[in-house]
Amino acid sequence: MSTVLVVDDNTAVCTALDLLFSIHGLKVRVAESPEQALAVLDESAIDLVVQDMNFRRDTTSGEEGVELFRAIRSREPDMPIILLTAWTSVETAVTLMKEGAADYLGKPWDDRKLLTTVHNLLRLHAATRENKRLVSARRVVRQKVAGAFDLCGLVYESDAMHETVSLATRVARADVPVLITGPNGAGKEKIAEIIQANSSVADGPFIRVNVGALPAELMSAELFGAEPGAYTGASNKARPGRFEAADGGTLFLDELGTLSLEGQVKLLRVLQTGQFERLGSTQTRHVIVRVISATNADLRAGIKAGSFREDLYYRLNVIELNVPPLASRRDDVLPTARAFLDGAHRFSAEAERALLAHSWPGNVRELQNSVRRACILASGEEIQPADLGLQKLAAAAEVPNGGVEPDRESVQRALDAANGVIAIAARELGLSRQALYRRMEKFGLAQA
Repeated sequence: MSTVLVVDDNTAVCTALDLLFSIHGLKVRVAESPEQALAVLDESAIDLVVQDMNFRRDTTSGEEGVELFRAIRSREPDMPIILLTAWTSVETAVTLMKEGAADYLGKPWDDRKLLTTVHNLLRLHAATRENKRLVSARRVVRQKVAGAFDLCGLVYESDAMHETVSLATRVARADVPVLITGPNGAGKEKIAEIIQANSSVADGPFIRVNVGALPAELMSAELFGAEPGAYTGASNKARPGRFEAADGGTLFLDELGTLSLEGQVKLLRVLQTGQFERLGSTQTRHVIVRVISATNADLRAGIKAGSFREDLYYRLNVIELNVPPLASRRDDVLPTARAFLDGAHRFSAEAERALLAHSWPGNVRELQNSVRRACILASGEEIQPADLGLQKLAAAAEVPNGGVEPDRESVQRALDAANGVIAIAARELGLSRQALYRRMEKFGLAQA
């Protein structure tokens, strides 16, 4: 059973609300002063507060109510608080709404609306607490992983990334090839670093090769080395390839899908036997190399199209790890962005909303570049949306559903459907409560 704390210096009001809430399945605690209210909060588990704004007969300023609200908020940041008064100005109520008050109702109140507001807020509060409990539990698991393995500085919060990282740490010590898939800039190389750092060859070399950046005619020489004069423009000295450089460690092949069919044949042989020849040489060399490859291409489609060998795909794909795009793991946006800060700057609340509103087609790489840009351009310690270079999206951050501004009819329908409960209507519209109040003022809509 949920418990509601009623705070009002009018005994008749306390009695009326006690009766109203009790007959509708709620437990009620009553306090007739701010001091009593804070004492009740200290000794009892309270789920929601309904508080008056004035506690002395000769005052109508609401200052006492403001102080009580802020005292409760400092102790219980997530506590739903409904403001109830006949005197306090709308401006004061709106100010407290901006500070986190759940709703504002005037005296005399409408029983039906008040009950609807209370029950909706209690359900929302219960869901929020359960979500925080789950987040806390997941954080404990992530901390265990971070304590047991070297995550190479990776910061994440999402379940999707945790699944990928957990699998990466589990397969790290298995001497098998790993294929990492995902879009460009999502963090595939970081996952490869984690595998290497926790592998049995962690002390060995970690050689990175961007296959897509190498001309096809030089691919063999880059990967397997070349003898003097083996090709036009070749050095007059023997040139070891990347496989030789990675002997006893790990070779990371990025953008594997661009490898030529000739290169694929040679790569398949190395994976099967550990043997290869330098370009221009008949001497067979042998290496022991852990191969991790990455691609943003659909290799299965490449097999059907004849551009990628099926036998190589299955040789590389003993373990496949997928790194999801940043847009599908919104929980990672702010932690990752904060990790990119230079230590001298912080994000404003508006900048954080802009970060969350952006779709990040360039994934983590785009996010990193945006934060670096902001740290250079910010005029003070606090980064604003304009500093990120995402001005249009920052302006739409209050309207997550595609940036569509709700019109007067949409706002009115949402208010009607929520029985006038601001918190519920705002959530349905994808707005903050403050943003909804601004639109209500703009459209001349009064709270019912």
